[in-house]
Amino acid sequence: MDMRSRLEQANDNAAAFWVAQATVNGWESVQRAGFTAVRCEGGDSDAHRVVITRPDGQPGEQTGELLELFREWRTARLCLEDPFGRLDLTPHGCEAALGQAVMTRETGPVDPASDVTSGRASRATADAPRWWETPPLTGSVEGGGAVGGSPAVGGPGGGGTEPGSGQRAAGAGAGAEAGDGGEGGRLDVGEALDADGLAEVEETLIEGFPMPARWPVARGTMLPPGLLAVPGYRAWSARIDGKAVGACVSYEHGTTVGIYTVATLPAFRSRGVGRAVVTAALEAHPASVATLVATLLGEPLYRRLGFVEQGVSRWWRYPATPAALTV
Repeated sequence: MDMRSRLEQANDNAAAFWVAQATVNGWESVQRAGFTAVRCEGGDSDAHRVVITRPDGQPGEQTGELLELFREWRTARLCLEDPFGRLDLTPHGCEAALGQAVMTRETGPVDPASDVTSGRASRATADAPRWWETPPLTGSVEGGGAVGGSPAVGGPGGGGTEPGSGQRAAGAGAGAEAGDGGEGGRLDVGEALDADGLAEVEETLIEGFPMPARWPVARGTMLPPGLLAVPGYRAWSARIDGKAVGACVSYEHGTTVGIYTVATLPAFRSRGVGRAVVTAALEAHPASVATLVATLLGEPLYRRLGFVEQGVSRWWRYPATPAALTV
């Protein structure tokens, strides 16, 4: 029997997700009693990543252990998520972003009768400032998680899907999401099965967040093809009339499946895209507890999909924004 709390399970999935990426990319990683760290080395667009997995020892002791590692790694850029909110890295030149909800969902299919229309974002909401202007998250705006989501589908549709090259149509559950993409156009979701399909997901995520540091898109730098060979790693792409408009990735680890990097192209937000890709990922793993980190805009959608908050994660970044840019 798994005796971990749901928050601990979510933390462990996030840590394993980063270790899997480290393995594929050849990055160094360390796993200790209270945290997992990955030494990302992809250039200016990558920061060293740390996930605090347990409140190990006193906060000062854990901070000291982290600082020792950062000195060893000569960390120049950092993204650290603390789901317990115990650490204070301000004295060390770091900056905290707004807290993000760590959420989990119990096993079972997505309820097709869940309230989806009440969550349709207004244009003002869709154009509001996005998380990437402050938090160092992986997650999206139409509803985010990390590390993601979106406003909901206007109405369920039926029938099969017509995935593009390198994709396979999602299963019956995602078929329920296929249909009118709003403002005309058919919305379909498929799984990326080869390098071309994964490259499509990569480009959609970079444009949808957006991630200016990764422009122009260099194929395979964010999502190398080797990820498709990692057990439990899957990528999902949403299309409207054949055009890739949204994506996310999922990672199954033990009894949990994590939903990460949900993004929708700006011109296609508020049309059910984020909900469709998240639903596809959920229904591909009906026996797994689902985990994610939600942005403020994404949280209402996730609650309608059955997610509940287990904690609030504080995200730290280094270096902090210079004072001259915060006035």
